[in-house]
Amino acid sequence: MAETNEEMVTQAELGADYIEELLDIADIDGDIETGAKNDRPYISIVSENQDDLKKLTGEDGEVLLALQNLTRLTVGEEYNEKTGLLLDINGWREERLKNIISLADDAIAKAETEGAVELPGMNSFERKTVHDYVSEKGFFSKSEGIGKERHIVVLKEQPAEEDEAEESAEPTGE
Repeated sequence: MAETNEEMVTQAELGADYIEELLDIADIDGDIETGAKNDRPYISIVSENQDDLKKLTGEDGEVLLALQNLTRLTVGEEYNEKTGLLLDINGWREERLKNIISLADDAIAKAETEGAVELPGMNSFERKTVHDYVSEKGFFSKSEGIGKERHIVVLKEQPAEEDEAEESAEPTGE
């Protein structure tokens, strides 16, 4: 992954060139902003035309993630290394993360009395965000399930060691 802010910005700009070509092919208008955010190359597509960009996001962000993965492949091929590039479209990712943190807050409150609370399925980036957030709040979490059903369980107490061993053996996707 990119190490310096300059390298991250360069990777984001290369990714933006690729995204711009895709937008031209699809005849979709959008302004592309690049930079570094949360120690990762970052690309944001914004437009007043919500309908076009909703097509690029998809119902649950699945199109956005596919575009992000294609862009990562393109940038990674150029740099001969993996990139953690993040793509956002009209603030969808930012809004999604706010919703996920809200879900985590609700789960923490319930875990206080119930001991364990399951959240809905999330991609690996979202799960990592929740794991980090829950830990900051003094609670514990573990991932369960596979594929689209992979989700987090928020716990009041630390999970058993065998559960942690299973978690560390699971590959992450995003």
